[in-house]
Formats: sequence, structure tokens, C-alpha cells
Amino acid sequence: MIAKITGGQDTGKLIAYLYGPGKANEHTDPHLVASWDGFAPDPGRSPDFNATKKQLVKALDLRVKQAGDRAPKRHVWHCSLRAAPEDRLLSDQEWADIARRVVHATGIAPDGDPDGCRWVAVRHAEDHIHIAATKIRSDLRPARHWNDYLTADKELASIEYEYGLRQVARGDRTAAQRPTRAEQEKAHRTGHQATARERLRVAVRTALSVATTPEEFLGILAGTGSVLIETQRFPSGDIRGYKVALDGDTNATGEPIWFSGSKLAPDLSFPKIRERLAATEEGPRGPRSPEPWHQATAAVERVPLHLDQANDKAVQAHLVAFGEALDILPLLAPQDIRPQLRRAANAFERATRSRIRAEHHHARSLRRAIRGMRTEPVAGDGAGLAMFLDAALLIVIAALRWHELRHHDQQVISARQTLVHLQAAYAQAAAAPLTALAHRRPPRQTIERFTRQIHEGASGHARQILDDPAWGSLVAALADAEGAGHQPERILQQALGQRSLEDARSPAEVLTWRVLRLTRRQAAPGRTRRPVSRVPRQADTADSARRLR
Repeated sequence: MIAKITGGQDTGKLIAYLYGPGKANEHTDPHLVASWDGFAPDPGRSPDFNATKKQLVKALDLRVKQAGDRAPKRHVWHCSLRAAPEDRLLSDQEWADIARRVVHATGIAPDGDPDGCRWVAVRHAEDHIHIAATKIRSDLRPARHWNDYLTADKELASIEYEYGLRQVARGDRTAAQRPTRAEQEKAHRTGHQATARERLRVAVRTALSVATTPEEFLGILAGTGSVLIETQRFPSGDIRGYKVALDGDTNATGEPIWFSGSKLAPDLSFPKIRERLAATEEGPRGPRSPEPWHQATAAVERVPLHLDQANDKAVQAHLVAFGEALDILPLLAPQDIRPQLRRAANAFERATRSRIRAEHHHARSLRRAIRGMRTEPVAGDGAGLAMFLDAALLIVIAALRWHELRHHDQQVISARQTLVHLQAAYAQAAAAPLTALAHRRPPRQTIERFTRQIHEGASGHARQILDDPAWGSLVAALADAEGAGHQPERILQQALGQRSLEDARSPAEVLTWRVLRLTRRQAAPGRTRRPVSRVPRQADTADSARRLR
């Protein structure tokens, strides 16, 4: 069951709506189920509808009139309560009890308080009711209803349990602000699936995922061509904040519709962005990796270990940094896989925020490794992307379990949605490189040797691995490792020791990527890597802005 609480300044308009036909004639049999004293007039059950409606509005507004100038201008309190579609049909008496519990919990009309506010509960559909109240008590003082949404939500959680209703995932006030109904209708009229607010949120998060300084972040965002940006500054000249608008998204007077960063999401305010990027910049910087995708994959592989530690603030930092990795992937991946990667990034965005404050310096190495990929689009057969996604799936599973243990309900749902999209993206990315590997079938004697090593090193999973369709790819990966100067039995033992294969859908496939990662990460005896020069920062910024367009 969910609640929506709003305010207003016209009791008559609200009552007229509650007893009216609705915007699409969806209101059926409007009638009162409860009121402040149990004797309020009910227009829905009166032969003289208009007269009774006026009588009800006058009764609700009585204390407001008596308070005069002391009454708040927006004196109307409106709370709608809606059951889940799969919930059983509640009776009028049950809805009446629920309404009384909600006005008590929120402070509108506490039980046993003779001076509580006047209120009525109106039912005009099977699955929901509306509570209309005026926020002046009988002692002519304002209602004490601070944090009414949170208190109502907490009471609804108890109601769901006691009434045997669907238990809705509760929020923690860290979610991004939802688009308004007007924004949604405007998006529909203009032929867009997402609202301007949602599209701007994606653009800002994507720019943040590739930026290394606040100034570079603003430059990348301004260079996209589709986003208007304005900055606010302190008298000293330092940046205080920013606001963005979509080019062409205007109000009735033709002016751009601006959104501050904090209105897009709690973690997108300029101070939060500056704090996150400063943590990345601090500390000594090593030489740029000649293989940024492999370095990033190695950093991502370590994240599940960080998620198992006791420091929740460090874990939260790694989740934020991993969210940036998902944000950057659609810029670098092939065109056909981008939609699934974008859906995965959008879904995981909710799982990157909780009431736990991130200490971003803990994820500095991960964030730097991710930034290293920004000028390296996926090339070749896409094996680098497939290996990255294979490791990323383990992070999402670990994040899901971490949020479950802390009862972060909304984040758990987001992580589950991310898994669906990321698994689909991985399947697309892995198909070509696995097929190419399987076609490079080594000699029979080599296959037999590797088969013996599987029996010796993974006796508990040997038959499952050997019968796996990806066995041919694993054999080829081991042969490539041997050809590069590695000892295949040693690489295989390392791959088997990294993580249990108990929950692996395809153990041979999992081992293939582990072998490839180990082979590319470890230099073979007698071999060294050639250093590559750093790409200039200015070129990076221009390229990142171009990719955001």
C-alpha cells in the first residue's frame, strides 16, 4: 500500500474532485467511509448532492474560518492511499480503520485528542481512498504533522503485515525525485519515452562518469550540444552550483526549463560532485595502463572483496564508482548492445545511493581505472567488454546481497533489474569472442592434457565443465595462455581458486574469462609490456563531449 500526500488551499475544489466523475469517468459510487467524528454529511449518500457537499465543505473549513489570519494559506491536507493490484478487495470498514490509523500516525488527528483536525475519508474506487483534512485543530493551533509522509509510510508497513497485503518496498529518502505527471504528459506529447528530467539525469551522470575534475565535468556537459548549462558562483569567483536544461525544452513563455543538480538526484548537486571528483584526483598517479580495459576489469574483479568488508562507507564508495562504470559503458560499446547497457546503468543508479555516506577515497583506484577506459572504445571481437561484463555481474550479485542484509528494499529491486539487463548485454557481447575461441581448436593431445588437468584440479565440477558447450572456448584459452609462455596448469589452478563455481550457469564459460584475464594481466616469463603515452587531457575532454551527443 502506498501513500501520496499533497497540500492545497481550496477545500471545496478537493471535495468536488473526490465526489466528481474523475478525469476519465473512473470514479464510481463516491461515498464517505470515515470522518473525524463519525457524523460528517456524505454527499454521495444524500438525495440533495449539492447542498450536502456545501455542508461538508463548510464543516471541514469551520476551524479555518475561526482561526482567521492565523490559518495557513495552504490549509488543505490531502492523502491518497492505494492498495496493490494483487491485494484483496478491502471493505469500507477496513478502509475506515486504515484511514483512522493514518491520521493518528501523521498527527492530523491523534487518537484520544479532542482537538484533532477535521478530516474525511472518501472512497470512489475499489482499490483506494482519499483523506481530506484541514490543518487547523479545534484549539485553533496548526496541526503537528511533521514528517507526515514518513510516519504514514511506517504505519502502512504495519497495516500491510496485519491485513495480509502485499508488502511494498519502502524507501529511505535517497531516491531521485520522480517526474511530475505534467512532465510525463509532456514527454508523451513530444514523442519521448523519458521526461526531460530523466534525460538530463542520464546526461549529467554520463558526463560525471568520464570527468576527472569539476571544471572538466562542466565542460563535457556543455560540449554535448543538447544540454544548456548555467553556473552560479560565489563572490570569490568559485563555482557554487549549476543548473541544466534540455535544448528546446521550454515553458509557456518560451524560456528553458532549468533543473539544479540536486533536483535531478541527491548525489548530483555540485558539492557532492566536487567531493567525489576530488577523491579521485588526490594521491599519487601511476603511469597510464597500456591496456585500460584489462586494468579496469582487474579493478572491477576486486570489488566483491571490498563489498564483503565491514566498512560500510567504503562499500558505498565502491558501489558509487561501479555505477560510474556502468554509466560510461554505453559510450564505448558497439551500437547494438548500448540499449541494454543503458537500461542496466539506469537501473543500478538507485542501488548506488543509501543513507550510508560514501567515503569516496576508498574507491580511488577503481574510479581511476574506469576513467582510463574513456578514450578506448571496444575494439576487435569485443572480448574485453565481455570480460568486463562477466566481472560486473559478480558485483551486482554482491551488491544485491549487501543491500538485502541492510534491508535497503528499493536498492535490492534495482539490483535485480540491473542483473536482467546486464545478463542480456553480456550474452550479446560474449557470443562473438566465445565463438571465435571455439573455432581455434588445439590438437587432440593438447585437449586430452587439459582434460586431465580439469579432472585433477576441479574433480567436483569436472563432468559439468567437460560437458559444457563452452568447453571448446576454455580449451582454446588455455592453449593461448600456453602459447604466450604461461604454464596452463598454473593458470587453470588460479582460475579455479578465484571463486566457487557452485552458482555458475556455465562453469566453462566462467573459467574461460578468468583464464583470459589472468593471461593478459600477468606478463609471461621474459616478457615486458611497452609503455604508452598519456592522451592529453584537452583531447580527452573534447572526445568525451562528442560521445555524449
